[in-house]
Amino acid sequence: MTAPAHDPAAPAEARTGPAHDPTAVVPGADSPAGVAPPGARDRAPELAAAITRSWAERAPGTVPRTHHKRPDGSPMFANRLALETSPYLQQHAHNPVDWYPWGEEAFAAAKATGRPILLSIGYSTCHWCHVMEEESFEDLEIAQLMNERYIPIKVDREERPDVDAVYMAAVQALTGGGGWPMTVWLDADRRPFHGATYIPARDGDRGVRAGFLTMLVAIADVHRNEPDRVDAGATRLTEAVREIVGSEQRGELPQTGPLQAAAAFYVANHDPVRGGMNRAPKFPSSLPVRFLLRHARRSGDEAARDIALLTLRKMAAGGMYDQAAGGFHRYSVDADWLVPHFEKMLYDNALLAVAYLEGWQQTGEARYLRIAQEVLAYVQREMTAPGGAFFSATDADSLNLEGHRDEGFYFTWTPDELVAALGADDAAYAAEIYGVAPGGNFEGRTILNTSELREADPRLDAIRRKLVVERNLRPHPIRDDKVLLAWNGLMISAFARVGAATGDAAGMQVAATAADFLWEQARVGDRFTRTWKDGRARHDGMLADQAFQLAAQIDLLEATGEAKWLARALAIDAAIQAHYEDPRGGWFSTPDDGETLLARERPDYDGAEPTGTSVQLMNLERLGALTGDDSYRVRAEAGYTSVGAALARNPVALSEALLALDFRTTRPLEVVIAAGDGEAELVAAARQGFRPSQVIVVVREAERPELERLAPPLAGKAARDGQATAYVCEHGLCQQPTSDPAVLRTQIDRLAPYEG
Repeated sequence: MTAPAHDPAAPAEARTGPAHDPTAVVPGADSPAGVAPPGARDRAPELAAAITRSWAERAPGTVPRTHHKRPDGSPMFANRLALETSPYLQQHAHNPVDWYPWGEEAFAAAKATGRPILLSIGYSTCHWCHVMEEESFEDLEIAQLMNERYIPIKVDREERPDVDAVYMAAVQALTGGGGWPMTVWLDADRRPFHGATYIPARDGDRGVRAGFLTMLVAIADVHRNEPDRVDAGATRLTEAVREIVGSEQRGELPQTGPLQAAAAFYVANHDPVRGGMNRAPKFPSSLPVRFLLRHARRSGDEAARDIALLTLRKMAAGGMYDQAAGGFHRYSVDADWLVPHFEKMLYDNALLAVAYLEGWQQTGEARYLRIAQEVLAYVQREMTAPGGAFFSATDADSLNLEGHRDEGFYFTWTPDELVAALGADDAAYAAEIYGVAPGGNFEGRTILNTSELREADPRLDAIRRKLVVERNLRPHPIRDDKVLLAWNGLMISAFARVGAATGDAAGMQVAATAADFLWEQARVGDRFTRTWKDGRARHDGMLADQAFQLAAQIDLLEATGEAKWLARALAIDAAIQAHYEDPRGGWFSTPDDGETLLARERPDYDGAEPTGTSVQLMNLERLGALTGDDSYRVRAEAGYTSVGAALARNPVALSEALLALDFRTTRPLEVVIAAGDGEAELVAAARQGFRPSQVIVVVREAERPELERLAPPLAGKAARDGQATAYVCEHGLCQQPTSDPAVLRTQIDRLAPYEG
């Protein structure tokens, strides 16, 4: 979550609005789902009936997220968001705001009424989104004004990153910054003419001169009385959006210069004591550990290696890591990795699990692998959906002892709570290790943390299990249980990579189960959708959804040797080429047959999660190495040139693309292991240590015909005399086949020096 532009300080007191008299609101039939909000437009009977059915079909125990309830606990109000699958949109389904989802119905209503659109974008685990909901969207006076003078639209940015990208560009052009919740005023043609992030409800709140209520009145008046001014502003802002979102940054095909420039930047700007970048807040993505490990391996730069490993240790020792149950919170608000925003995101944990795996591969130190395995155990235990796919996130807020939402309460402890959970002796031991003391380190309570990433400690592991049992008795943070295809691709890759590196068949099966489920349930035609929930695959898939799933299929191929994963990878790539790829090179976020927005984004910045561009570059490199088909490398070259200017100007903006560029410029090896006696030892030799610039395929006889059809370079590479045999090749030129693990290690332990 990005802190709001107005006031990133203390949490707000919730506003519930004036007491509500249900007999004085709006005319119309009552409904068990809630009446139409105050000031709402008339509803068609079929819409009202659908909303009523949605409440009748709710899950047992559902509690409407609103202060406006009847004595029996049912909601006073209901809007169209009750029909959506997004947990974030459903959170707002019983606000007194007459929300619309993004779609033609809302735009038609804006044109029919002559009203502007009030667009609010957020996500389910966003703390400040919840604050604005409490202060403004649950306030009857504000809600009625929104309903009478606007068409209010609510968007889940995780469902619709394309919509979010367009209007975030508008807010950034207007204010110089961005964040969520995002609040944008549009005309009926979807053109933005004003915008902000979080806005306090009323004048003077949090020190602002003009609050949301005042802005709503003033902007509606301008829209009605000064249409030429609004049109001119919308025209200028739309042009700015198209320049920001749709602009090209083509340049020369990069060599190793961006790799060296990025490494120099990170070495110069790291925190030498606490790891990460030398600033606060600290995001795990702001210093790309995996890139620095590659740079250190290739250049011999011990400083880069030490920076990466220090960052891994300090992140996992601090409060940003859930010391009790495993898994990383979103980011640290301070420089010490101590105080996080407590939401947990699937993508963070997928990316970090792989980073810790590579820390183990680079050092051989089990403490790094332990963190990767704890992260995956947490995901399997708490974030795995029926069918095997993965949920998206859990909230920062949970109910405290007084029944109020409180950020971080679920994850924090007092000394007395430790004693109650563990008994005096173990509580004293845990308190010493985790820094639990009277007064705490966060609002009178303690975020568990340690001074250093610890080695295995059986006593502490038993304590952690007891703490999890005790913590589970508290009200849990809300879980966003939609399935996002991109984030699931990252997590499938994490399970497949850790499983392959450690020989963990169960972990590889978790990855395979999720991939099979999504292949069957979340594809329409030749493409993955963006989301899946409650049996419904929805929304056009983005480039990231296709590219991350493609990477997952390649990881599963390398983990299992099953040909179906390569077949699926090639099919996904064909769909990317047909619908997302610019014929001149590079990619768009949205498909060619998707919804037409103000601009079609060219993703060229790796933020908290990588772009589809960066991951697809690596996909093409790996497919070229696996299949021997040079067309993949040619397309990759065109992809690099599409962001060549960006890489030359600011290579750290595309940190994940640097992994692909490193892979390319180290002359990747193709390692084929024909199955036979001694296979396990040979496979272990290929996967031991840190060798990121290779692809590995284990060819078993049952899979051989299909693998050879899909990847002709595999043909003829057979076991010799019944012994598993390894073939190490570079662009089709192979070294002497071997069945000796020591010889294999020698053949694959080579580096390409930096050039250019």
